[in-house]
Amino acid sequence: MRTVRIHDTRSGELQPITPRDGRRVGIYACGPTVYARIHVGNARPFVVFSQLRRFLAHEGYEPTLVINITDVNDKIYDAAAAAGVPSAALAEEMTARYIEDTDRLGLGRPDAEPRATETIGPIIELICELIERGAAYAVDGDVYFRVRSDPQYGSLSKRRPDEMEQGEGVEGAERKEDPLDFALWKAQKEGEDTAWDSPWGPGRPGWHIECSAMAEELLGVGFEIHGGGNDLAFPHHENEAAQTRCARGAELARIWMHNGMLQMGEEKMAKSVGNVAALHAVLDRWGSEALLMFFAGGHYRQPIAFDDERMEQATANVRRIREAARGLSDGESPADMAVHRDAFFDALADDFNTAAALRHLFAWVREANRREGPVGRSHLVEMLQVLGLEGLAQVEEAAAGAEERELLERREAARAAKDFAEADRLRDELRARGFEVRDGPRGPELVPVG
Repeated sequence: MRTVRIHDTRSGELQPITPRDGRRVGIYACGPTVYARIHVGNARPFVVFSQLRRFLAHEGYEPTLVINITDVNDKIYDAAAAAGVPSAALAEEMTARYIEDTDRLGLGRPDAEPRATETIGPIIELICELIERGAAYAVDGDVYFRVRSDPQYGSLSKRRPDEMEQGEGVEGAERKEDPLDFALWKAQKEGEDTAWDSPWGPGRPGWHIECSAMAEELLGVGFEIHGGGNDLAFPHHENEAAQTRCARGAELARIWMHNGMLQMGEEKMAKSVGNVAALHAVLDRWGSEALLMFFAGGHYRQPIAFDDERMEQATANVRRIREAARGLSDGESPADMAVHRDAFFDALADDFNTAAALRHLFAWVREANRREGPVGRSHLVEMLQVLGLEGLAQVEEAAAGAEERELLERREAARAAKDFAEADRLRDELRARGFEVRDGPRGPELVPVG
């Protein structure tokens, strides 16, 4: 079992994963607010922490991955009102779409996917504890957290309290003791069609308290890794940490692990900016294996740009591995090639550096291609499995049917007529069916790409 070290945002240093209980490692990652279908940037934490779970299991740990679903929120109320549907119905529909879209990544489901609306009891209990300890106060049906009651507030995001803005705008400003305070419970407003009874009247939880309660309910206090995008470090994760610290007298998590944003153009990909590519559309066009390869090509902490050029490179890398796998035999790999396999896993143990790990995987592929005689595929399968790409090492191939061959003929006719837009459309349709057009010695042919 390797010692696995992860960059901890709070300390700013690499910290070893030290399980509290034997080999068990709890991982909580913040999931989506389900008011619309997720974009490919939303998928990055799902991929990062799903792959991390696979790696830790490979190393002999016993990981439990929890990714929550926020299914009550101002954004859901607003989107439902605009669509003229009940907020609960919209949240249920978008939750189903989220599960459908992320299922297509082929990484499996998290071990638990708690929903905020199913955790109201623990949320209210946690708020009551904060009030009893003097860290929160109720006003006119709302409940607010006293930020200045936590001397360590700001230690995660490295911000001074006086320089912080909670992002709540003017909502509740006249009821707060301090502008820094943030909502734990919000009284039901006109037009909000979903609410729960509480000691403070009908309402619903604030965003931050939901995650503190869900994480504690499933993983306890002091679990090993809390993850999410680095845009959540403040205020969301700062507030989660403060709530639990004040209510329980202990840290919620040992390591705070943040992934970088996906960028499209000069800005991060975000629905609020409007520069999004829906996950299901990206999967339709490029396939899951190319997308997983794209994500693995960048260190999780760094921002990565999403564009056609990078996806085409990821597709080429997928093809390169698949073609190399066709020449491999079943069984064990040569023992002297284990140096590349071991370096692959060493790179993952050093702050989960998938980009460095891929370089060692391709070094293994290059050596396998150079060797004379049979080379077993076991090392390759072992490495790919951690990334969710083990299907690339399978030798079985789907054969193109009559419909795919007809699409290829139509594409070639469009190219001959210089109708390149139609040719590209047909190429994309073939890719969505699992085939890449390749120019061979006998002309264009269809090659499975997964």
